[in-house]
Amino acid sequence: MIEERTGRNFTLKSLPEGLDGNAAEIWRTAQNLFEKGDVVEVRAFKGRKTASGYFNDFEALASRAASLDNGGYQVYVTLNPVVPALLSRYCNRIEQGPEATTKDGEISQRRWLPIDLDPVRPTLISASDEEKRAAFERANEIKGYLEGKEFYDPIEADSGDGAHLLYRIELPNDPESLTLVSGVLHSLDSLFSDNAVNVDKSVVNAARLWKLYGTTARKGDDSEDRPHRRSRLLKVPGSSEVSGIRRIEPCE
Repeated sequence: MIEERTGRNFTLKSLPEGLDGNAAEIWRTAQNLFEKGDVVEVRAFKGRKTASGYFNDFEALASRAASLDNGGYQVYVTLNPVVPALLSRYCNRIEQGPEATTKDGEISQRRWLPIDLDPVRPTLISASDEEKRAAFERANEIKGYLEGKEFYDPIEADSGDGAHLLYRIELPNDPESLTLVSGVLHSLDSLFSDNAVNVDKSVVNAARLWKLYGTTARKGDDSEDRPHRRSRLLKVPGSSEVSGIRRIEPCE
């Protein structure tokens, strides 16, 4: 069962020297989401400011992302790996006010089916504790449903304001894969969204930005009822088995 817990159940690897706190959690996130040799974009926002960098050095990624987080930025990452040539844009560093960021056609493959359970609430505010619990309950329902459809166990994560499920897939970045992923998310939305929790259908594009776990979700002011919270991995399966993604009919 997916829970908002403080214990860690993700793959443990030896930390590089000098990484601790949220940088350590960001590094472990990169180790679990990406493969050796992958190039990924980190993109961060603070007001009207945008920062971007491309990384194949996950220690550098963790250090730079932690600095952005500590500076009050909202920090995201391309969930799917980008084409390797993009590393030369801003190589293992952060560029303020970047002239170019990743487009959908610059993703090398689709590696994850992302499911984002977001509590329904007014825009630009953080979730309350009750709203967040509802998102985790809905994530458990979806996980059980997809288990019955022979999907393997997902990565489970806390987005800060809601719940994430990440199912390992292997698909090319092409129109057919876009249609397939879109169909699954729309079906899950039809089956599980209501006036309390939404399945986010907008995360379908290949270059979708995703919360970088270990960094803080900041929407609106940090208040007692709706605080800013740190996102984090909750559970990673013992093996990264690939789910055979297929169309799910809304009537199932």
